[in-house]
Amino acid sequence: MSQDKEAEIRQQFLEEAEEYIRNIESALSQLASNNSSHQIDAILRAAHSIKGGAAMMGFQILSSLAHRLEDFFKILKSGPSLINQEVEKLLLVGVDCLSQVVKLNFRGDSNDKQCLETANQAFAQLQTLLGDAQSSDDSIALMPEDGQAMAGLIFETEVEEYLQRLESLLAANPSAIELQAEVTLMAQELGGLGEMLQLQAFTSLCESVVQQLETNSDRTLEIAKSALQAWRTTQATICCGELSTLSNSLITAPDSQEDSPLLDFLLPTFELPQLEGELVPFLEGEKVAVTEPKSISLSGLAATKDDQEYLDSTVRVPIKLLDRLNDWFGELTIARNSVNVYTERLRSLSSLLKSRVRTMQNLDSNLLVSQGNITDQSNRYFLPQAMVQDLVRLQEVTNDIDLTLEEADRSVSELNRVAKQLQTSLTKVRMRPFADLVSRFPRFIRELASEYGKNVEFKISGDQTLIDRSILEVLNNPLMHLLRNAFDHGIEKPEIRSSLGKKAVGVIEIKAVSQSNQIIITVKDDGGGINLEQIRSKAQQLGLNPQSSEELLSLIFDPGFSTASQVTTLSGRGVGMDIVRTNLRQIGGDIKVDTQLGVGTTFTLSVPLTLSVAKVVLVESNGMLLAFLCDSVREMLLPNPDQFCQIAGKEAISWSGYIAPLIRLDKWLKSRQKFEQTPLHKPTVLTIEHNNAWLGLLVNRSIGEQEVVIRQVEPGIAMPPGFSSCAVLGDGRVAPLVDVPALLDWIDSSDLALEDSPQKVVNLEVEGQKDTILVVDDSINVRRFLSLTLEKAGYRVEQAIDGEEALEKLLTALPIKAVICDVDMPRLDGYGFLGRVKSNSKFNQLPIAMLTSRSGSKDRQLAMQLGATAYFSKPYNEHELLQTIKQMLAKSSPQKI
Repeated sequence: MSQDKEAEIRQQFLEEAEEYIRNIESALSQLASNNSSHQIDAILRAAHSIKGGAAMMGFQILSSLAHRLEDFFKILKSGPSLINQEVEKLLLVGVDCLSQVVKLNFRGDSNDKQCLETANQAFAQLQTLLGDAQSSDDSIALMPEDGQAMAGLIFETEVEEYLQRLESLLAANPSAIELQAEVTLMAQELGGLGEMLQLQAFTSLCESVVQQLETNSDRTLEIAKSALQAWRTTQATICCGELSTLSNSLITAPDSQEDSPLLDFLLPTFELPQLEGELVPFLEGEKVAVTEPKSISLSGLAATKDDQEYLDSTVRVPIKLLDRLNDWFGELTIARNSVNVYTERLRSLSSLLKSRVRTMQNLDSNLLVSQGNITDQSNRYFLPQAMVQDLVRLQEVTNDIDLTLEEADRSVSELNRVAKQLQTSLTKVRMRPFADLVSRFPRFIRELASEYGKNVEFKISGDQTLIDRSILEVLNNPLMHLLRNAFDHGIEKPEIRSSLGKKAVGVIEIKAVSQSNQIIITVKDDGGGINLEQIRSKAQQLGLNPQSSEELLSLIFDPGFSTASQVTTLSGRGVGMDIVRTNLRQIGGDIKVDTQLGVGTTFTLSVPLTLSVAKVVLVESNGMLLAFLCDSVREMLLPNPDQFCQIAGKEAISWSGYIAPLIRLDKWLKSRQKFEQTPLHKPTVLTIEHNNAWLGLLVNRSIGEQEVVIRQVEPGIAMPPGFSSCAVLGDGRVAPLVDVPALLDWIDSSDLALEDSPQKVVNLEVEGQKDTILVVDDSINVRRFLSLTLEKAGYRVEQAIDGEEALEKLLTALPIKAVICDVDMPRLDGYGFLGRVKSNSKFNQLPIAMLTSRSGSKDRQLAMQLGATAYFSKPYNEHELLQTIKQMLAKSSPQKI
């Protein structure tokens, strides 16, 4: 076996070890409440598999840790009453260390002294509580030998490749000579594999195949098929752990008595032990009936269809290969859409050609009527006759084009059908069950309950719902934040719940369902709910005046916003919910919240089914082609003039009994292209639900729906606010994909910051305009307070929550004259922002003042070296800050941003 193949198998074993560890955690989490021998058996099997396989692979530390854990589980197997919360906690520490060592081995390292020290401390405490494993405990054997894990892994991977190759060879009907040579080579290679794994029976079976091929060349096809079935049976036997039942020779049924030499060879031979003398008289005195050995035909042992499907049900595919397949399918979708576009264009040209032919036919008829005016007899005949011949030829061409288009339509229809099936299948291949993510959450909640003295029942529904692997990875942090909040802010202490007439045990439930092209995940608790009055009071302290409950609830997603009276190690910093929304929007998802005081809270997350292909609505605004995900648009309207109205001095749209604010998109998104409205271009309103409220987006026209490929923009190119990625259309054009929640939030924040109407926002470079200062801070409190200071001094303020958003705003044609920036921020901190801005020739003259809680001289020196114009420590002196900003603006050259 080559070194590359061996390394590949070692990596695959580590993947298997991770799966075993997840199984151990899952079973261990239920031991204290439901102590069953079945769960302990499952844990023992997993620990034993890791121990044996790791030893075979050369992962000695991993094997040793698994061995120690296995010993303790054996003790629990013989004494279930020893299981308690303290023992369970220590065992979980050992399992965590086991998982850490697996991760280290993935990176080619296994020496983590801190991890091993932690494991040894836990094992020492377990030894004190449980004692040492006795010889009776060691009798709990799960497998015939430690090498079985290795054998099963190899038979699932490398041997499977041989068997699939032989199946393909038999299906191709090769010649007898070619088949004999190929099967002989396979048998020899598999026999060598059997020797390496010390599976003598399997090695003998392979040698038997080689011998039969050499002595019975006229039965090559039959022997090859029997060998395939025997190898399949052996593969299944080894994977099931029944090594003692392996066959050591190939047995086929003879067709006639002429095959007796072959039959003699096929009969198994036995090496009888030397009989003791005292047994001979007994044998001499009895007539022994000797029955002929029966030959067993492998055709009777052929796997049933269900068995075969089970054996062939899984195959390991690298994630990178799936990603490449996904990219290739994206290219296929683009090509398919192009074919559809060009076919439709060809059909239009065919219709135009038909129209021209009809025009010429009418002209010919008119000529025939007027030919009496032609005096020359030859011309009277030649002119119409020549035109008739040309018209006939053109008519034939149009008919041929129509026939070709019909054939093309059928082919395109079949291509669309197959591509759709391919998309569905590829999407399923990338899917993983929701259980892969939530299986670790019960332990997380149980540990919180133990630490903080709360009784919580954790429920999981829809754990088999399939979710795209890349989306599943993004969901981990948001769900952890939501569960932490549900536990800390939602579930009350047992005594409080009892006084309120509730059950002492609180309930947190997480559920996943698939709906259309989305996955809906809900996180629900039956705790105290969200106090809207506390949010309103906090908002008023920050200078905000939200009216509706939807506006109040939307504030909890602002960074730094928190109503917690004190900060704990569990929560209270006001950053978790912002991370939840940010992460979800990165994958085109969204989040809603519904709460009832004293009853509980439900968070509803919606994420797309896949990130590669999507259905979009194409619209045009200010000459720009834009793409909206169909799932983000609830309805499309072609409004009449009487549907536009005013609410509180702002424009609105009414339809079907609803009235919602109206946003004219062309007033917010500038473009150098000029769009001229024509009677064919009907203004369209897209109705959208945002922050539990309806609103309308007015665009110049709607073009229609189309299935497109989603492509991410290169990391070095910053997207403007409200845009996440791009959609590649069928004709090769690229349209920006609108991130609806982010776009609307940007419009809302800009509207609040500028305290002006949207119509005035677009006039960004009019004469006499106030200087605009960009305030960058991850705390909503600091941003609001500093904005108030600047606005009182006569400046206009634009806000950003971190360096990344600040860079995005610099690239959106906003006339920023100066920047006030914090240092410690998520995603991109102040130093990183400062470095990027000063390295860009377009912005390197932009004055930037750093405003931070870091007051050390080294921090100040670093900022100034990076190009900062000024440096202030919090709390700042208002007069000094405004005076410095005035000087900064006076010294800076005009910026064309």
